[in-house]
Amino acid sequence: MSGGNLLFEFRLIDHKTRLDLITVNPRHSQSFLLHSETGYDRLDALRKMLAYVQRYRDQESSYTIQWMARNDKELNTSYFRARHMYEALDKLYFGRDMNTITVFSIVLNPVS
Repeated sequence: MSGGNLLFEFRLIDHKTRLDLITVNPRHSQSFLLHSETGYDRLDALRKMLAYVQRYRDQESSYTIQWMARNDKELNTSYFRARHMYEALDKLYFGRDMNTITVFSIVLNPVS
């Protein structure tokens, strides 16, 4: 994934720094949450995010979600890593009104 398809959003919450790592799909230009980390400062949050990125494929399940945006006529397929299907859906809906996307299916992918 190229750097232009990644967004690092920092915000201060309860005197701690939260980092949301967001991916932007170049095909349909939709953005989704990859992961969030909280640290004492930006550097701490970035270090935790790096540790997550290095290990998440081994610790989380793979999900395929088929969805359609409101006012769109094309079915889209997106892939997420998450601990459970509700977390995968949270990543899909991150930062948007739930009424803007209709989910048609969510599938736990087999372990390869």
